[in-house]
Amino acid sequence: MKKVYYLSTCDTCSKILKQLKLKEKGFQLQDIKTEPITKVQLEEMHELAGTYEALFSRVALKYKALAVKPTKETEYKKLILEEYTFLRRPVIVSGKNIFIGNKKGTIVEAEKALS
Repeated sequence: MKKVYYLSTCDTCSKILKQLKLKEKGFQLQDIKTEPITKVQLEEMHELAGTYEALFSRVALKYKALAVKPTKETEYKKLILEEYTFLRRPVIVSGKNIFIGNKKGTIVEAEKALS
């Protein structure tokens, strides 16, 4: 599977998609705001990532507003499925490889693996 979960309104996501030329490389793009991720898709990402926490974004504004912060895997999963902003973006899936987030090191790893 070659898939990218991203936000079309996110400038950083758009920059990364261009930099890695993911569209040209045949990746299927899914804007998680207009096409929410499914339970099955999240479980597939979890299988590759190892934890739901690795997929969870703590920089989301809604995270800061949470009265009770998640501590269990089931809580991370539930929040990600309820609100798209809780998924760390972009998530790039290429076969058995997953690259989560927009940190420079992650993007460099993705670039090497996908070239």
